[in-house]
Amino acid sequence: MFFESVSRRQWGLQAVALLSGAAVVAGAQESLGQTGSTRHANELVRIAVGGQGSLYYLPLTAAERLGYFRDEGLSVVIDDYAGGPLALDAVRQGRADIGCGAYESLLEQQALGFSATSVVLMGRTPQMALAASARLWPRKASSSYRDLRIGVSTIGASTQMFARLWLMQAGIAQDAVRFVAVGNGDEAMTALRQGRVHALSHVDPLITLLEQKNQVRILADTRSLKGSADFFGGPMPGSCVYVPQAFAQRQAGKVQRAVNAVVHALKWMQTAGPADLARIIPMQYWLNDRAAYLAAFDKVRETLSPDGLMPGEGPATALRALARLRESQIAPRVDLSQTYSNEWVRRAILKHQL
Repeated sequence: MFFESVSRRQWGLQAVALLSGAAVVAGAQESLGQTGSTRHANELVRIAVGGQGSLYYLPLTAAERLGYFRDEGLSVVIDDYAGGPLALDAVRQGRADIGCGAYESLLEQQALGFSATSVVLMGRTPQMALAASARLWPRKASSSYRDLRIGVSTIGASTQMFARLWLMQAGIAQDAVRFVAVGNGDEAMTALRQGRVHALSHVDPLITLLEQKNQVRILADTRSLKGSADFFGGPMPGSCVYVPQAFAQRQAGKVQRAVNAVVHALKWMQTAGPADLARIIPMQYWLNDRAAYLAAFDKVRETLSPDGLMPGEGPATALRALARLRESQIAPRVDLSQTYSNEWVRRAILKHQL
């Protein structure tokens, strides 16, 4: 994690890289004013995501499968990576225009001089759980935690951050366990079943499937609003759609139409039933267990944002969580107002009459 490597001088330099949020919004308004109701046919937008098959990114998948991006005049290409850091790297390097990932990663990136803004919140919690192998994870004696391995999607991902916070809360030394990148879906499940890792810090439907087969016991859980608030001490934002501030300024019309599509999907999911999901979700996302997938959706449904708006206290909760991982160091200075904007969503809400 960058908290262990960024110097205090770098924290101060982040301010130089920030673009004015007002300029971004003004750019969006100018672009929207120019386009009006004109349809932009088949404008290419490349979106990077880390583990699209998880419920963490269900709103993105729904927007794609229901044709909402197409309805907005966008031809969307979704590049799926093994984890959020890899997707974020694609956005940083310009290989993708828009990213989907954990909101707190934007706070990290601001300190490193890369300014990106969450333009629509998809999850009101991180939807993560720390699931320990029922046969391999010790049930007592913290000293026995030595040399254990926790599987995460990729090193540096929010799944690792979540596990590290749990270790801290449990009073276990950070170096007591080793983190192993296990990817997503079947790959992660196989790593646990074969004993290559002793626990998984991951998201659904994977965790629910393992629970149903009595192969894990849950050590920490943010798949409900209450569970997340208890763990983080407040409302903790989860997955979001984010854009580099420079791209938002240059291509405000494209950004707005992408936000419109995702907000439309969030609205659809408020009333979608199991049959609706089964109709649009690719079979490979079910992990060979459709019933477990639908049960997982039912479990996390309340955590999906009903409208895409960032909750008022959410950014501060995320910053506190990240700052805790810096141990005795001074919490970084991050301009939270630059890490998210609700203006894009508000325009989408007006369009879809939410």
